[in-house]
Amino acid sequence: MAQAMRPNTGHSLFATDGKPHPLQDTLVGVTLFLGVLSFITAQFHDLHVLASWSGLIGILTGAYGQFISVTTRERFALIVGLGASGVGFYLGMFYGGLA
Repeated sequence: MAQAMRPNTGHSLFATDGKPHPLQDTLVGVTLFLGVLSFITAQFHDLHVLASWSGLIGILTGAYGQFISVTTRERFALIVGLGASGVGFYLGMFYGGLA
């Protein structure tokens, strides 16, 4: 029997199952922020410490977020943040490392 679908607009942007996921959404936001920060600061040779540390922390938060993520939207955003964090981390390590 066909049933009408009703849009549910009262849930999170990243949750496609209609339930709130505050921890996962926070990890997505932190990972994306650290990934962008790491990627941008890796373009400047003098900011290698900030790039490498923010990249490392972004990789760790993204990996934990992947471990506990529930929806595909969360996983997609985490992969984007992880990629940016990884590039920033490796470029920061290339230009001078963590210290």
